[in-house]
Amino acid sequence: MQPSFDSSEAAIERSGPARRRRGAGQGRSGPNFIEALARGLDVLRCFGPGATTLGNQDLANLTGISKPTISRITYTLAELGYLRYHIDSGKYSPGYGVLALGFSVLAGLEIRELAKASMVQLARETGGAVALGRFDGDAMVYVEAIHGSSELYLRLPIGYRASLDSAMGLAYVAALSGASRKALLTRLGRAAPTAKVVKQACADLTATGSCFSLGAWHSGINAVAVPFQAVTGEGGFVMSCGGPASLLPEDVLRERVGPALRDIVRQFSGC
Repeated sequence: MQPSFDSSEAAIERSGPARRRRGAGQGRSGPNFIEALARGLDVLRCFGPGATTLGNQDLANLTGISKPTISRITYTLAELGYLRYHIDSGKYSPGYGVLALGFSVLAGLEIRELAKASMVQLARETGGAVALGRFDGDAMVYVEAIHGSSELYLRLPIGYRASLDSAMGLAYVAALSGASRKALLTRLGRAAPTAKVVKQACADLTATGSCFSLGAWHSGINAVAVPFQAVTGEGGFVMSCGGPASLLPEDVLRERVGPALRDIVRQFSGC
């Protein structure tokens, strides 16, 4: 059975007091939503592998928040240790407070520990990069990454944000219910994968239980990905395996790697 992801994947627990306090369908307009806190987190999300150091104007452009407000947010985050200020450039980079939060999340993620041995084995057998990711706002965040070969010139680390036009991202999008998929793609606008690509991903998932990216996400890189609901109750994840087309040509990806990946995911799937 294919997993059906809900677009509000940030809420892992669907019952109990937290669910009742949150309220259904209110989102950012709900009375319990703290906009100032959300803006601070929006600023932190701007930092990544391709943007390790950013100034207030950069952050204003990326978030759409006014520069005076950005200045107050970055000052506060720096005072709390979540950003570091660089006097020489007048820019900011993530502080050690962010690192502590990230490691606390990884340390408590049961599915990561359960799946790691199987991911290592698949990486060794294929020579590819095997990653476990979870949706975060507009991208898939790697919570585990295993690299199986020195031939991999694209070595993406834990914490990497893969766009939704990657195999991992397409698998997530294809596994959404129709209404949730439409809402997500509408929200992302031009940043969303094209309708043609999404349609193909949905067809692939229905036919094979997998989604593929054949040189489209990164030139010369092929990958296959499988979505699943974690048996641990931690929500929806996607596992992928990819590498250079010379190492993982399409036929190998479809006939050998895809089935092996689905077998692994089946062990840890709650569906």
